Amino acid sequence: MKIRLSEILYFLLIFSVLPIYANGQINIENPLNYDTFGELADALINFIFFVGIAVAPIMVLIAGFNLMTAAGDVKKVDTAKKILLYTAIGLAVILMSKGLIGILHQVLGVKIPST
Repeated sequence: MKIRLSEILYFLLIFSVLPIYANGQINIENPLNYDTFGELADALINFIFFVGIAVAPIMVLIAGFNLMTAAGDVKKVDTAKKILLYTAIGLAVILMSKGLIGILHQVLGVKIPST
């Protein structure tokens, strides 16, 4: 594909004239509805926390279903035990991380945003 000189000049002309029509009144709305990075980080942490809290009981039910339907199959029993163990570890990490964030806010003297 070969680009001609006339195409380049046309491109430069268009993009040099466009700011004149805008008059410097370009307003970009904030799509996130958060003013600071801290507010955005807190919103993401709360989202991950509540998703983790919602998924944990579902994973316990899946582990229980695998254990009940194992019918003596050692691999299914081991899979159910691993699911239960990893769910417990994940839930503990989520709970401890939320508590650690609260402790860090108190130690650093940061105002905890209302959620």
